[in-house]
Amino acid sequence: MATHTEQVALGQKQRSGIWDWLTTVDHKKIGIMYFLAGFLFFLLGGIESVLIRIQLMHPELNFVSAQTFNELITMHGTTMIFLAAMPIFLGLMNAIVPLQIGARDVAFPFMNALGLWLFIFGGLLLNMSWFLGGAPDAGWTAYAPLSTDFSGTSGMDFYVLGLQIAGFGTLMGGINFLVTIINMRAPGMSFMRMPMFTWASFVTSALILFAFPPLTIGFFLLMFDRFFGSNFFVADAGGNVIIWEHIFWIFGHPEVYILILPAFGILSEVIPTFSRKRLFGYSAMVFATALIAFLGFMVWAHHMFTTGLGPVANSIFAVATMTIAIPTGVKIFNWLFTMWGGQIRFPTANLWAVAFIPSFLIGGMTGVMLSVAPADYQYHDTYFVVAHFHYVIVGGSVFGIFAGLYFWWPRMFGKMLNETLGKLHFWTFFIGFHLTFFPQHFLGLMGMPRRVFTFLEGQQLEAGNLVSSIGAFLMGVGTIVLLINIIMTTAKKEVAAYDPWDGRTLDWAIPIPTPVYNFAQLPLVKGLDALWIEKMNGNNKMTPAEPLADVHMPNGSILPFVMSLSFFIASFGFIYDQLIVAIAGIAGFFFCMLLRSVIDDHGYYIKKEELAPVVDKGGKA
Repeated sequence: MATHTEQVALGQKQRSGIWDWLTTVDHKKIGIMYFLAGFLFFLLGGIESVLIRIQLMHPELNFVSAQTFNELITMHGTTMIFLAAMPIFLGLMNAIVPLQIGARDVAFPFMNALGLWLFIFGGLLLNMSWFLGGAPDAGWTAYAPLSTDFSGTSGMDFYVLGLQIAGFGTLMGGINFLVTIINMRAPGMSFMRMPMFTWASFVTSALILFAFPPLTIGFFLLMFDRFFGSNFFVADAGGNVIIWEHIFWIFGHPEVYILILPAFGILSEVIPTFSRKRLFGYSAMVFATALIAFLGFMVWAHHMFTTGLGPVANSIFAVATMTIAIPTGVKIFNWLFTMWGGQIRFPTANLWAVAFIPSFLIGGMTGVMLSVAPADYQYHDTYFVVAHFHYVIVGGSVFGIFAGLYFWWPRMFGKMLNETLGKLHFWTFFIGFHLTFFPQHFLGLMGMPRRVFTFLEGQQLEAGNLVSSIGAFLMGVGTIVLLINIIMTTAKKEVAAYDPWDGRTLDWAIPIPTPVYNFAQLPLVKGLDALWIEKMNGNNKMTPAEPLADVHMPNGSILPFVMSLSFFIASFGFIYDQLIVAIAGIAGFFFCMLLRSVIDDHGYYIKKEELAPVVDKGGKA
């Protein structure tokens, strides 16, 4: 049997060198790169939010100009939604889902790498607008006619093309995970034996598949308006600006669930693990997840109650919006019942998971308030909506991300984050979050409109804005603590112990660091919480479903990087009206596609003698 040192060496095999990272198609490395890139964009979006709160700290400040403020709120929202939260979830899905279903990789490794690099280059393109004349300034929703105004900078051109490229990558990821989960589950793993994070990833991928095409079409139409003189959204020439709102929110509301369902899945893994109990109401949780996704496509017009759709349309969408609170409530009660009577521990991951519940609940309650169409006329475009949205996305998605980050860090990186610093991060960020956004409910009810770069004295808005800004600084301090924790953890040499949390699912059934092939032998799944069942039966390892044999693995390729770079170059040709550059970039992309089709790539085999024997982890059952 291999020693611990030999296991670590095998797990780290093929994990070094810049070229290896540029050419990798390994889902674990792609997950790490998704996470790191998304986290960098998260830091950038956080800096933008702090600058926004400095400007609004006191009445009539001139810390930034009105134009810069418009750019900041546009880039903050766009970065956090498209380039931070969603890619970090995709990173966790890449790193964990194949392990949870007992697979050796995703269904389409090449496409997985292409999706990653499209996201990275799309995000770079969007943020290069800061240095090339001005960032987009029409809000993250890009409402026409603001987004069809040609008198300003080229920032909206960067917005359209950057998000178009990144969106292609996300769509590829969604398709990949649907096929992976349907086709590559280990023997014995039926759909109703899948872990809840895998279920959440599956339903999220279906949402991506159906929600992103409308957005892609909308971006195409907006691109034609801006680059080729069409008039889809130019009202003066017969276009319709309200159609853009419909197109955007048909994507935009399912997008909220693309951001929250993976967080729901993370909680459904973290809470049972640290309660030492099976998830309460597993079947109900699965059907609630699917129902949330279905209803998510039927509520988009609640963002448009004030556009004049009429009482019938407003009533239908109001009822649908209220209805979606029911399956969400099922989830909240099931998490509470899971903890009830459990042997609860509170490492940092579980602190974030438990804090998620009341924080997200506040966002849900204010969402029901906003679903009442006549009341929405008063709430709309005030800071009440800003508070609601951030309680859902930060109190929900970001808290879920942090829970998953602390929970799966040893699985992804082979080391344990420091718990003392983790708890300091939790309390500073948690307190700062509520200080920032809870007062904004009252600012909105007092009449403060959103998207304004300053406010006047004597309107009783000073105290709320000051407290809100102080809270934002405290969230920034918490994020710095997390950065320090990551740097310190990366510098230390100790490798995490096997199964450090006494896990329940297959992702904890293999060595740390994870071998390149994941499973030397595909496991035989005997029920829900497959690893826990083996522990209860006195086994210290999964029962193999196949004899030990050579393992086939896909080859790496530089083509995904080059194809994404080609789109990146072509975008500058469109933005600056350089036809040759645009054609050259597109030609480079299609040449790489042709090259891919003619390359005889059958992958490689790892001999069974080189596979790491399963280590006796000393089951804790």
